[in-house]
Amino acid sequence: MNEQAPVIAVLLTEKTRRMMLDDAAITQLNALGAVRWPAGATIDAGDVDYLLQGATACLTGWGTPPFDPAVRARHPQLALVAHSAGSVRTLVPARLFDDGLRVTHAASKIAASVAEFVVAEALLAMRGIHRLHHHLRNGGEWLDVRAAVPQRLLGARTVGIVGAGYVGRAVMRLLVPFGCRVLVVDPFLDESEAAALGVVSAGLNDMLVQSDVISLHAPVLPETRRMIGAHELALLRPGTLFINTARSQLVDEAALLAAIRSGRIEAALDVFDDEPLPPDSPFRDPALANVTISPHAAGHTEEAHFAQGQTMVDEIGRLLRREPLRHEVTRAMLDRMA
Repeated sequence: MNEQAPVIAVLLTEKTRRMMLDDAAITQLNALGAVRWPAGATIDAGDVDYLLQGATACLTGWGTPPFDPAVRARHPQLALVAHSAGSVRTLVPARLFDDGLRVTHAASKIAASVAEFVVAEALLAMRGIHRLHHHLRNGGEWLDVRAAVPQRLLGARTVGIVGAGYVGRAVMRLLVPFGCRVLVVDPFLDESEAAALGVVSAGLNDMLVQSDVISLHAPVLPETRRMIGAHELALLRPGTLFINTARSQLVDEAALLAAIRSGRIEAALDVFDDEPLPPDSPFRDPALANVTISPHAAGHTEEAHFAQGQTMVDEIGRLLRREPLRHEVTRAMLDRMA
């Protein structure tokens, strides 16, 4: 590359680089400009300043330190933040959008992973596979085990989805072919759009009362924080499966734990108020046979990770060629996003 080549800063930790960028993406990135890579395995604020010197674009991801107005002031030439993860809310303050900084993200590439995880949890619960396995492993008699674990068809269930963003829509696309009746709670989803997706727009309380399975996919906003509390959980019918792969802040965690302990509902939880989940967390109690827990893993698949990195390398290429970005986050979008 000559001295006029655009500088591209890679603000990824070593762990995230290995996760997100395969050899083809690295080769493509190096062909776009003068790429400045971190020297160490981690990145701190000082590294960010060094790497951004003269950079036109930067590639960020999990582990990248948050930007602030002072960083922008020191690097006014920076035109694009290409974020290989999903949420940009804690990475780039809203005022930097107003200052002309463009941001693009890979949230749409994470959606398929989360959607498959949600459907897997629903199928697991409807067919009681984990319970069949447990009883047989512990010496249960063949026909007694089969009779003891109810078997339900996912396609015959009503599924409630909160949030019609990237992930919510990906879940809908998987569920509708099963034959599920899908109710969606989202103030920005109108009835004609819902009909085109094969779902029904609903109010929160109506959805909670009618659904056999509920899955949360809303962003954490002032109006959604703790939107599911003791009152809302009390509306659920006995045996309802409550899935949360979005954010724990959408739910009153104490009220949810009480509902699980009562045995009225089942739950599949991938997110928690305290992460990593403490060893003494009550959600780890082996006696809670009606809840499955996972370590914020729903969005993590090898295929999605490499797609995330590749998508952002492609976006940097589009910026440098002055082509329209395909995954840009605008200031208007920010107030409705996770």
